[in-house]
Amino acid sequence: QVQLVESGGGSVQPGESLRLSCAASGSTFSTYVMGWYRQAPGKQREPVAGMTSGGTTTYAASVKGRFTISRDNAENTVYLQMNSLKPEDTAVYFCHYNFHSWGQGTQVTVSS
Repeated sequence: QVQLVESGGGSVQPGESLRLSCAASGSTFSTYVMGWYRQAPGKQREPVAGMTSGGTTTYAASVKGRFTISRDNAENTVYLQMNSLKPEDTAVYFCHYNFHSWGQGTQVTVSS
């Protein structure tokens, strides 16, 4: 079982930045996928970005060019750098490990 702890959410104004972190612990694998989903009020959870153990990254069209996913292998941590935030980015952001383990979620609010 893999445990995930997220951090870095908060409230910002449009155009500002935030960086989310997701630290994995427990029975991790050498081959994996880690990534971020988000869920806005009244909407379904949707994928935001993902990264394989091989370094391949994927992004939702709505965040491409603004968000960057990265990792620190030594710390078993994946990051989501979010720039040029928009009000429509407001959601609870969830980290996953192999789409099986999920974090508790961290709130991101973008509002003027």
